[in-house]
Amino acid sequence: MLLNLLSKDEKHKFLDLLVRVINIDGPTSDTEKIIIEKLRYEMGEEALKYHYSSTPIDKLIEYFAQKPTATKNLVFYNIINASLADEFYSVEEHLVIEKLQEAFQITNKKRTEIIKTVYAERDLRERAKRVISE
Repeated sequence: MLLNLLSKDEKHKFLDLLVRVINIDGPTSDTEKIIIEKLRYEMGEEALKYHYSSTPIDKLIEYFAQKPTATKNLVFYNIINASLADEFYSVEEHLVIEKLQEAFQITNKKRTEIIKTVYAERDLRERAKRVISE
């Protein structure tokens, strides 16, 4: 959500970070692949042409830790959203998300707000599906 607001470099680094977080608990599932592709399309042509780098996760975290608060919150929101999308939230993902939270200086209150927003967005999509299908 709102990833089109990122700069070209931020989009590329976000994709690298997203893949690292998603793959932390094993190979990418079909659901996770769909999520990655959906986010790439949202970011536009620059992201669709991008080929993933081998940048270590710690360097990606450092990169975003230096960004403005709004960028860090946006990245954190989308990482949380993607990690919760497949209903499997592994310990490894949890630990990386805690690491992101700390590096991005996101308070527990803000994290709770972000998670609530992720679930509210999901609820809205489910309600829309029901309305359309009835």
